[in-house]
Amino acid sequence: QVQLVESGGGSVQAGGSLRLSCEASGYAMPMSCWGWFRQAAGKDRVQVSLIDEDGDPMYADSVQGRFTISQGNAKNTLVLQMNSLKPEDSAIYYCGADLSGHLFSSGYCTTPGTWGPAAFNSWGQGTQVTVSA
Repeated sequence: QVQLVESGGGSVQAGGSLRLSCEASGYAMPMSCWGWFRQAAGKDRVQVSLIDEDGDPMYADSVQGRFTISQGNAKNTLVLQMNSLKPEDSAIYYCGADLSGHLFSSGYCTTPGTWGPAAFNSWGQGTQVTVSA
């Protein structure tokens, strides 16, 4: 059974940094398409940053230039380095993955706006990020 476990959330002032990690187990690496979504209170879950099997990243416009996604050498760890944080970045951050391989094979994994969280079939429990003004 696949497990995704996030860590690294917390509280920080605007302009600060946080580093989120997601460790995957129970799956034959590498993941073909996985990454980070976030969900603010009362809002839908939205894409933040994704990475595919080739290591190609995608960033939402709202985080471009501030966030960096990467994978560990063993490809079972996903890291999101978040710099220059803003209050509007406050949300629960979820690590998710498409275990079917379909998003990668169809070329949609890192194409922004072409799919939503329903396309991911494995999720972590989430980690809270709070950015104060």
